[in-house]
Amino acid sequence: MNATPLADLSADDLATLLEEQRAAYEELRTRGLKLDLTRGKPSAQQLDLADDLLRLPTSTKDSKGVDVRNYGGLEGLADLREMFAELLWVEPEQVVAGGSSSLTMMRDCLFYLTLFGGVDSERPWGHEEKVRFVCPVPGYDRHFTLLESLGIEMVTVPMNDDGPDVDAVAALVADDPSCKGIWIVPTYANPSGSIVSQDVAARLAAMPTAAPDFKIFWDNAYALHHLTEEEAKSADILTLASAAGHPHRPLMFASTSKISYAGAGVAFLAASTANVGWYLGHLGNGSIGPDKVNHLRHAEFFGSAQGVRDHMAKHREIIAPKFAEVDRVLTERLGGRDVATWNTPAGGYFVNLDVVPGTATRVVELAKAVGVALTPAGSSYPYKQDPDDTNIRLAPTMPPVAEVTEAMEVVATCVLLAAAEKATA
Repeated sequence: MNATPLADLSADDLATLLEEQRAAYEELRTRGLKLDLTRGKPSAQQLDLADDLLRLPTSTKDSKGVDVRNYGGLEGLADLREMFAELLWVEPEQVVAGGSSSLTMMRDCLFYLTLFGGVDSERPWGHEEKVRFVCPVPGYDRHFTLLESLGIEMVTVPMNDDGPDVDAVAALVADDPSCKGIWIVPTYANPSGSIVSQDVAARLAAMPTAAPDFKIFWDNAYALHHLTEEEAKSADILTLASAAGHPHRPLMFASTSKISYAGAGVAFLAASTANVGWYLGHLGNGSIGPDKVNHLRHAEFFGSAQGVRDHMAKHREIIAPKFAEVDRVLTERLGGRDVATWNTPAGGYFVNLDVVPGTATRVVELAKAVGVALTPAGSSYPYKQDPDDTNIRLAPTMPPVAEVTEAMEVVATCVLLAAAEKATA
């Protein structure tokens, strides 16, 4: 049953609530908890789904007769590229299959742009007086870390349910040639769960930009990570950009890191054929080819694009109950209190929790002190600076359901305690 909002409580009732939450919190100290909701890792049960990979491949050659044990094939194994081209709604010649990390491919693209410029650049980005990136918030902390490491200035826009605030983006990039790109997780965004609509994607693809080499870093990390039977389809950014006369604007990334093995999957880049040539041209200066044995292993394991989809349905059966449990506990403990809001994502790996402004850091500190590790407050913002100190990213995929329940009971107590502390201060 929903409770009374804190704002409607009398001073005596607030004091009582504060003492109740302090007592509940002190009881948590006695439990010796050691729980972790910091990062979106697959659980052991999910990883077990891919253990047949350990017995593959059964051959040394792919369907084209390529010996995967030897050098070459910088663009990756054709069988796997064709499979994921279908899943990403692109053509095989637009896909590169690489190593195990899409984040590494993103980093390499940023390095190449900084050192050499892109196919549509007037000069290398490193020769510009200033380079800025538009960052929808809340967003993915590792994206921000990459930009910060290169001295790229970050400017924020809100991330709405249908994608970034496209009016705000358009206003930023229209007259400022130093605005060189935007980072977007288009499907089940990290951490908000937002899904970029076809209309928003079309506007991003077509909008005028002062920088002729403006880039959309389209990190499609969760395109296949559905939590419901109704599966969102990612906007076709490459086709939209090409139709708008900006074929080289998007660079799409994806991987099997949360599909097969998190540390031994395959990462993908999808882009215009000119951008693919640009990427491979620079990559070839330091590589003679990717791990094609692992490519063949994955191609045999999945068998087809439908095989990937079927595999992800098994993932959904494992993790959907965990997300349901997060919502259940938060609703039962915090519903009606007006101390927090949270989403119920249709996919992805995170729940986005907003608490009373000015208390997110306190909530994370309280939870840590009783053995529940949360992502540091502010991590979903550039420079780890959440201006309202309100956002907390929850990652419920790795622990068993019982531990998710326990952790969320702790989170709820900490949210209520921090809110009551602030209301009575």
